[in-house]
Amino acid sequence: MPRKSPLVIGHRGAPGYRPEHSRSSYELALAMGIDAVEPDVVATKDGVLVVRHENEISGTTDVAQHPEFADRKTTKRVDGEVLTGWFTEDFTWAELSTLRSRERLPEVRVSSASFDDAQAILRLTDVLDIVREGSREHGREIGVVLEVKHATYFASIGLELAPLIERELKDAGWADGELPLIIESFESTVLGQLRARGIVASYVYLIEAAGRPYDLFVAEGKRALTYRATVTPEGLDALVGRFDGISVDKKMLLARGNSIVADAHARGLKVFTWTCRPENAFLAAEFRGSGGRSAFGDYEAEWGVIARTGVDGVFVDHPDLGVDFFRR
Repeated sequence: MPRKSPLVIGHRGAPGYRPEHSRSSYELALAMGIDAVEPDVVATKDGVLVVRHENEISGTTDVAQHPEFADRKTTKRVDGEVLTGWFTEDFTWAELSTLRSRERLPEVRVSSASFDDAQAILRLTDVLDIVREGSREHGREIGVVLEVKHATYFASIGLELAPLIERELKDAGWADGELPLIIESFESTVLGQLRARGIVASYVYLIEAAGRPYDLFVAEGKRALTYRATVTPEGLDALVGRFDGISVDKKMLLARGNSIVADAHARGLKVFTWTCRPENAFLAAEFRGSGGRSAFGDYEAEWGVIARTGVDGVFVDHPDLGVDFFRR
C-alpha cells in the first residue's frame, strides 16, 4: 500500500519568502498549495489576539523606530527567560496596528527582508479571513493550525487566553467543526481548557527536544514530566484520550533508532514535526552543504528521513518545496 502523504503546513505562512505572519506570507503559502497554515497567537492589553511568534516583538516589527513607544521598552521574565524589548500586552490593538512587520532572520533570508516595513501585523481574525477567502479562491479546503503561546505567562498577568480564543473562533465561525482546525501548544493546560469550552478541533501537544513544559513546571517544579519522557511508550499512554496527537522537534525524528511515530500510531495518536527548512543554518550537520548559512543544503535527504518515519504532518517555511517533496 502506498504511503499516505503527510499534511503540509505553512509555518507562519511562507516565511522562507516573506516576513513571518505577514499577509503576503499567508497568501503566498495558500497559492503554493499547502494544506493548512499555522498562526501563533499572543494577546494585547485590550484582549485582542495578534499573530506573533512571541509577545516580545522587537525582532519582527519596527517598534524600535517608533519614538512614541520608546518608553514601553522593558525587561520581563517570560516562561522563565529574561527578555528585554517591547511586549504585546503593553499595547492596545490600535497601537499595534501602526507597526509594520520585519524579517526575523535578515542575514539568512535576505530576499524576505526586502519586504520589511511594508505590511501591518495581523490579528487572528485577519488570518482566519485570509484562509477562508483563499479556500474559495483556490478551490480547496485549507485548514488552520492555531498555536497558543505563553498561556501560563499571560494568565499570570490577568490575560487568560482560552476565553479570548473561544470568542474569536466562535465569532469567525471556526469553532464548530465545519472548518478544519487543529489547536496546538507546548502547554497541555490551555489545550484542556479549550477542549472543555467545546471548541471542536484536533488537539495536538507540542514537544520540545529537551526541558519541561512551563505550565507543568510552574505547578510541579522538577517533578513535572520532561518532554522526552512524554514521548516514551509510558508517556504516550498518558496522552491517550486527552489529545489527538503530538508535534515533535524534528531532531527527535532524526535521532537514530527512535520509534516515536510507531509508538504514537499504536496508541491512535497522530505525529507532526517542526520545522522542515532547506537552509544550512537549520539542517542537521550531516545534511549541510557549502555556501554558508543561507545556502540550501541537502534538505531532500533530511526530509526523506523524516518522511520515512510515516509522520502525519510537517511544518515548512518554503511551502512550494514542501508540497513538491512530501507529495511525491
